[in-house]
Amino acid sequence: MTSGQKNFIITTDRNQYDEEKKMNLKEAFRYQNKLQSFMDEAQEILDRDSNVTKVENTHLRHKVMAEAEDETIVITPDTEYYEQITGIAQFLLYLLGEKEALFAAIRKAKDALDIDMDSEVSLNAARQSIARTFKRMNDLRNSEQIIPNGGTGYRFNAEENQISYRCDVKRVTTINYDRNVIRRELGKLNKASDETSAKLDLCLVTSTVDYEPPFDVNDSFADAFERFMEKAGA
Repeated sequence: MTSGQKNFIITTDRNQYDEEKKMNLKEAFRYQNKLQSFMDEAQEILDRDSNVTKVENTHLRHKVMAEAEDETIVITPDTEYYEQITGIAQFLLYLLGEKEALFAAIRKAKDALDIDMDSEVSLNAARQSIARTFKRMNDLRNSEQIIPNGGTGYRFNAEENQISYRCDVKRVTTINYDRNVIRRELGKLNKASDETSAKLDLCLVTSTVDYEPPFDVNDSFADAFERFMEKAGA
């Protein structure tokens, strides 16, 4: 019986893992991305027909030559997990469960904060976007320039025929708003944005997320899958 045919028992006892690791929100978000990358890799393996099916080509030589024997050739897939496809499927579901648990822990950690983190992140993004617009306005200056041959006019020549001619254009550009108001509000936006960013950064590193990672954030997919298989096999 191959490992791909084996029925696995997925244990949910989180005490089986190494000593408890406390993480903050910043680490939790990083681990969240790690789980998703593993899920993407597992799905990529399962999405290939060549990995989840067995293909055998039998050359029916005996039908052509009575003395010849038929030959069966097994098409070998690219992935090293070909004989562990059921395990990969179970691992994918396991990762989904871990992601659900981590999401719940993150939500709980956010609720314990004295600020609404998601709202503040969204509001700060809006402040920074408006600040960029105001900064561009604040940087604009009144200007005057001569555009050579930028204009046209008409006149009558000696034969009394109307003809066109080219002339220079003097272009004067002035701002159409109160720069003092824009500058003042830009300062307020930048100050509020900086203060909120500092508060959010502090929340990221001082919060505690009640989640025990089943593997190290620097582990490879192969390492994590091997550890999962060992626990499942036990």
